[in-house]
Amino acid sequence: MEKKHRFFRRVFLLLVLTVLMGGPTFAKTAFSAGQFIRDTAPDGRVYKLYIPSGYDGTTPLPLVVMLHGCTQSPDDFAAGTEMNAYAEQNRFFVVYPEQPVSANLSKCWNWFDSSNQSRGRGEPASIVGVVNKIKSNYPVDSRRVYVAGLSAGGAMSVILGAAYPDVFAAIGVGSGLEYKAATSVLYSGTAMLYGGPDPVQQGNLAYQAMGGYARVVPTIVFHGTADYTVNPVNGNQIISQWAQTNDRASDGMDNNNIDDQADVTSYRSVPNGRTYTDSLYKDQNGTVVMEKIMVNGMGHAWSGGSAAGTYTDPTGPKASSIIWNFFDSHPK
Repeated sequence: MEKKHRFFRRVFLLLVLTVLMGGPTFAKTAFSAGQFIRDTAPDGRVYKLYIPSGYDGTTPLPLVVMLHGCTQSPDDFAAGTEMNAYAEQNRFFVVYPEQPVSANLSKCWNWFDSSNQSRGRGEPASIVGVVNKIKSNYPVDSRRVYVAGLSAGGAMSVILGAAYPDVFAAIGVGSGLEYKAATSVLYSGTAMLYGGPDPVQQGNLAYQAMGGYARVVPTIVFHGTADYTVNPVNGNQIISQWAQTNDRASDGMDNNNIDDQADVTSYRSVPNGRTYTDSLYKDQNGTVVMEKIMVNGMGHAWSGGSAAGTYTDPTGPKASSIIWNFFDSHPK
């Protein structure tokens, strides 16, 4: 009876989380350029891959992994973020792993589950399996593999940065949460509404998760100041967590080589759109390693996205363009 109660409690909490939110294998030479193709990783994970037109099948290209939010799909997320258009313009692959309802009733990435927060198991390992499948079929520039996501996908991007810093050169987080903001579904809603634990503590945990692969992971964060699904405090916590993680990863010591005090802050506006604050965080050499963009009045959405997809705000700064430019400046 207790097991039954736990099951229904978990189902209920997953539904609450949603309310709170948001094909064939191709060989190296057997594809038509400019396609958005469906494929499956060895563990059964379905994904969609965009290959820019005119691609010759021999030149290594960067790869951007895009993780959708709750209730979304690869097609929905691609339409909303318009990342394929930027891939076309800038010559990179984009892959959208799909979270099936069999893994989560609302298609959320299970970032709040402790079994999905470390290297070598769970959803992080599955997503890296997608990356490896693409690498086996196409020439990918291994120094330029990146991951970005929205909401649950953003939280999973944070986990991937900590668990696989050797795979992902940099991460992008839209409306997400810090590393291990919750370690069970029971506390996920609390973290979303009020923030997670002390980000310095979580930064140390993320550094420990890196293990022997520890390195500074450049991080860019987008968050709306009117996000009532994932409170804006979470965007601040992500920066503070990664400041601590990157500080320790930079030289193995906790000595504030990198901190969460912005070195440059700019106040900008989108023509006929929203205003926003852009904060840059530099290391001891003056290199920008983190960026935080807080969009005034924006809710739980992909900033500057298209109304063709869900959870977008077309009036904000174009997150896809800004994230790609940040990624492009940070090869591994």
